[in-house]
Amino acid sequence: MDYEILGARIALLNCCLNALSVSLLLAGRWAIANGKRDLHKKIMLAAVANSSVFLAFYLTRFALTGVHRDTHTGLFHTAYLALLGTHTAAAIVSLPLIAMAVLHAIKGRFAEHKRTVRYAWPVWLYVGVTGVVVYLMLYVL
Repeated sequence: MDYEILGARIALLNCCLNALSVSLLLAGRWAIANGKRDLHKKIMLAAVANSSVFLAFYLTRFALTGVHRDTHTGLFHTAYLALLGTHTAAAIVSLPLIAMAVLHAIKGRFAEHKRTVRYAWPVWLYVGVTGVVVYLMLYVL
């Protein structure tokens, strides 16, 4: 099996999963802002499940192919590295924030949930959007 081709296909799948996460996060925010608590809960659980699937595929791709090198040079490469760095840092920070937000919601601690989400949601959204951009920069542009 050609692991480079498989890795590229998994990377595309991960890009799609990131885009879906962004859509779910926006839909979840809309639902809660419009008082649709049950819909919000379903959408956000779907977002967590989607992101879990993403993480499993990301780790699989990384195990199969390792780091995918950026072949660009100059300013584009510098911009890519800067974006990748902030994306990676935000992804690391997002995991405990998302876990805390979900835990607060499950336990019915909605004031704590809301305080945590104030930070978790924009970080998670940034990770999703930049994940798509990183893919485009690395595999398309």
